[in-house]
Amino acid sequence: MNSKKEIIIGFIVGIIANTFGTLLYILLFSDMGILETFDAAIKQGHLGSLLALGAILNLVAFFGFLRIKREHRARGVMIATLLTALIILFYKVFG
Repeated sequence: MNSKKEIIIGFIVGIIANTFGTLLYILLFSDMGILETFDAAIKQGHLGSLLALGAILNLVAFFGFLRIKREHRARGVMIATLLTALIILFYKVFG
């Protein structure tokens, strides 16, 4: 398969894993609903922390792809994780 296509698939998996990880963290550890938790995180300045905790699930996807020898997909997950880090940095500096 084309390596660019594999990287895009990995990137999409990374974004989905990050979103799912963030929602899973909210559902397990928050007493409020999803939207209320996001509002509280924005007001308290913890949105970056919330996104970073969600990105932990990217580790599973990354090492899973490496284990099944899908290096290009693992590279896509890494790009998604770096994008999340840049968004967190942007939010911390300018937010």
